[in-house]
Amino acid sequence: MAFRIESRHLGGDVVVLAPDVLGDQRGFFMETFRADQFRALGLPYEFPQDNQSRSQRGVVRGLHFQWDAPMGKLMRVTYGAAFLVAVDIRKGSPTLGQWFGIEISEENKKQIWAPAGFARGFCVLSDFADVQYKCTATYNPKAESGVRWDDPGIGIKWPVSQAILSEKDRSARTLEQWLGSPESESFRYAKSR
Repeated sequence: MAFRIESRHLGGDVVVLAPDVLGDQRGFFMETFRADQFRALGLPYEFPQDNQSRSQRGVVRGLHFQWDAPMGKLMRVTYGAAFLVAVDIRKGSPTLGQWFGIEISEENKKQIWAPAGFARGFCVLSDFADVQYKCTATYNPKAESGVRWDDPGIGIKWPVSQAILSEKDRSARTLEQWLGSPESESFRYAKSR
């Protein structure tokens, strides 16, 4: 199998994947996605949209999510290094408000899967980083939002003290504010396994 689940977090819903990498003096080869293997691992295998971003050191993007249609993301770093984070924002979840973060880089080639109901974000650790992600839904600007990257109610231990933020991320709500919105009902916890 080209992929193995390295670890599970936040009730098993957030998954770190490690692909098989074939390398020699010429470079390396790896499969970054295979529907049959994702299906066999019990992971989504239909991704109608792929995204890529490039950011400089110290940029924090997130914590982003979409509720209509709910969007899960499979994320990886293809250039540089970034600290990728997932936060459970599902009402009634036993891990509501908890987070998981991991450094992912072009060297370690790991991937992180976080389903719908999780806010996702990242912080760039290298001079520049390219983050690519496969999405389980197409982007809907009328049904997307974010939670503050530095929400004290979540307490993420980001590897930067001064983040470079977009205006949208600077003005994002706290998790408590999100949970008080009618849209948050879209992410009611349901045991999937």
